[in-house]
Amino acid sequence: MEEEEDETRALLANRRTETSRDAPAVPRALPALCDPSRLAHRLLVLLLMCFLGFGSYFCYDNPAALQTQVKQDMQVNTTKFMLLYAWYSWPNVVLCFLGGFLIDRVFGIRWGTIIFSCFVCIGQVVFALGGIVNAFWLMEFGRFVFGIGGESLAVAQNTYAVSWFKGKELNLVFGLQLSMARIGSTVNMNLMGWLYSKVEASLGSAGHTTLGVTLMIGGITCILSLICALALAYLDQRAERILHKEQGKTGEVIKLTDVKDFSLPLWLIFFICVFYYVAVFPFIGLGKVFFTEKFGFSSQAASAINSVVYVISAPMSPIFGLLVDKTGKNIIWVLCAVVTTLASHMLLAFTLWNPWIAMCLLGISYSLLACALWPMVAFVVPEHQLGTAYGFMQSIQNLGLAVISIIAGMILDTKGYLFLEVFFIACVSLSLLAVVLLYLVNRARGGNLNYSARQREEIKLSHAE
Repeated sequence: MEEEEDETRALLANRRTETSRDAPAVPRALPALCDPSRLAHRLLVLLLMCFLGFGSYFCYDNPAALQTQVKQDMQVNTTKFMLLYAWYSWPNVVLCFLGGFLIDRVFGIRWGTIIFSCFVCIGQVVFALGGIVNAFWLMEFGRFVFGIGGESLAVAQNTYAVSWFKGKELNLVFGLQLSMARIGSTVNMNLMGWLYSKVEASLGSAGHTTLGVTLMIGGITCILSLICALALAYLDQRAERILHKEQGKTGEVIKLTDVKDFSLPLWLIFFICVFYYVAVFPFIGLGKVFFTEKFGFSSQAASAINSVVYVISAPMSPIFGLLVDKTGKNIIWVLCAVVTTLASHMLLAFTLWNPWIAMCLLGISYSLLACALWPMVAFVVPEHQLGTAYGFMQSIQNLGLAVISIIAGMILDTKGYLFLEVFFIACVSLSLLAVVLLYLVNRARGGNLNYSARQREEIKLSHAE
């Protein structure tokens, strides 16, 4: 009996030895920074995600930071100057519907991000070359190409975030990405004027060449974003191989036939969005000269105050997002944001009060509105129509920005800044009217847009049961 047991033990030992010879060596544990399942590695990915959109946001407002220089060096009026913003928005009237489709079905998230980053880089280079060769039409074409990549790159950025981060940490990630975008805009506003003066001193005179070289140097930030896109693609492919994770999907299912089923509250949300944002972004695009002419600010001080909206938005967006999540009452928060914006424009138009007050109010209200307005779409639209609803909302927002940018330039050329401010006040007033109508319609229909956080939690629990 003992002999049989000894023989069995010997056979088992031999089998283990043979198996250990045939089996591949067990890989050693990866360092935390190289292991896709570890927090340190995901923080590295988060850093790359944040810088992915930095170049795009930095260069988007290059015209605003160099408004005086562009108009002087290229010898254009304000109407033509604002076409630089209009041309950015035109391709995104369509690409809001196609961007997600191209990422999901054609390119994939990795190649999609790289391709859109390339469009941003090429667009900025063409924009700068337009200045160097003194061809304003080429600058416009550059902005068009830049626009093709800019908004779609933001979709790709969000898709990476959803792919790598889940649950409660996702809101924080979105907040950090938005903060980095606003930092990019702020750095642009405060850096480009100084950079122009340095290039001017180096070349010996101002002019279209100085403008072009300044814009080309600014384009280095777009190359940084492209490097981040390449690094993200490599790390995402590596994580797929190691963790067997799938490529990220945007989750956007676009069906234009769904538009006919949109409810009145959703159309009112669209209306609020368009008439609110057209009173913010075109104003910032023209703001620098406004602060120098009306308030006598220096060029550097005017750039600083023009960037206040972005400075405030960077830290406040995540905070306001948390506040709206905790309290609910989305319509009330949107109402507060629109009323505060209206007060801000009125102060700028009709008083000589220190404009820092009005711009701080505008920064706070802009951050609050973004956190309260955009989530409301999900409360009034079935989940299968969300992609269409958000795509349509972005599309008409870009259409509004393209048209109003041109109108704002025409008003400024013919009537001046006071009439322009009255025009922006009229736009915000229309947005305010839509908010009041939304409140009344929501109340009459027993809608859920103004529920408190507690009411929403109770409804979620009742559905779960």
